[in-house]
Amino acid sequence: MNAGETDNDQRGVPPPRPAEALPSVADMHPASFSLVMATGIVSIGCELLDLSWLARALLWLNALFYAVLWARTLERVVRFPDRVWSDVAHHGRAVGFFTTVAATCVLGSQALVISQGWTVAAWLWLAGLVLWALLTYTIFTALTVKAEKPSLAQGINGGWLVAVVAAQSVAVLGAQLAPGFGARAADVLLLCLSLWLGGGMLYIWIISLIFYRYTFFTMSPADLAPPYWINMGAVAISTLAGTMLIAAAPHSALIRELLPFLKGFTLLFWATATWWIPMLVALGVWRHVYRRFPLKYDPLYWGAVFPLGMYTVCTFRLAQAVDAPVLMHIPRVFIYVALGAWTLAAAGLAREVARRTFRS
Repeated sequence: MNAGETDNDQRGVPPPRPAEALPSVADMHPASFSLVMATGIVSIGCELLDLSWLARALLWLNALFYAVLWARTLERVVRFPDRVWSDVAHHGRAVGFFTTVAATCVLGSQALVISQGWTVAAWLWLAGLVLWALLTYTIFTALTVKAEKPSLAQGINGGWLVAVVAAQSVAVLGAQLAPGFGARAADVLLLCLSLWLGGGMLYIWIISLIFYRYTFFTMSPADLAPPYWINMGAVAISTLAGTMLIAAAPHSALIRELLPFLKGFTLLFWATATWWIPMLVALGVWRHVYRRFPLKYDPLYWGAVFPLGMYTVCTFRLAQAVDAPVLMHIPRVFIYVALGAWTLAAAGLAREVARRTFRS
């Protein structure tokens, strides 16, 4: 091990590894499930905007992605538990595990919205809820008690907000499923309301650190990795969770009493997500045009596709929740932006898979 690698380990930053589209199981990134998150939300957007044939095709494709990723993840846990635990206690990579929660719940929402598969969605929601509780308290405890920690500039990134996305994804799917629980619907909605509020508070804590890092520390193009788009995606899914709670109000007396509060905070989340979009585009232009940072396929780019699809869906639902039909113009355009980003990422993945296959 050279001196540079030793310094990285002491700061909690792993030694650089070669970027691969399909890395070995040992080196699989914890955030790999962002592929399922992105595909699922784009599929839901297609269903809402009358592209049902495409939505259904993406549903079946996403089920395959989900199964393959879990197979690789479980193989990694069994064969390389030391690598897995190293990631759990690592400030940069640990939060990637939250993509398993979001992917599970987004797939559940996809099954519910597109194929009306309530039972499948309910089991996925239960799995997502258990994963959320397990990962939240394992990861944040591990990061809190570890002896050696990186500086704020080295340890914080947009990927941390996937913890918010995970909580809100459970709230979204639970609120959609609640009417099917009959007499227990109000209890399910109380849980979802608590997750929504807790996730919103977590966003405020984390985005404050990220914004501080952006504005008071020197930024290099490499620092603006693809997950920085989660700055927007986390409040977009918070918006969607709010709209789902509003829609479920007939099944909960508490939510009916809180409707003005719910609508106000849901609009706040949507306005924040909207504010981020021009800022993130400007940072992307600075990174790739002004600083000429290479634009090539990276599995983490799925974490940039997901926010685009989520903004499409949350704006569609918000227009319904607050009776603002003028907002419908946005998702009708944004769905094609999201589809374009998904297509580019999928083409990059296919190219890398083909290159790897022929090389082997």
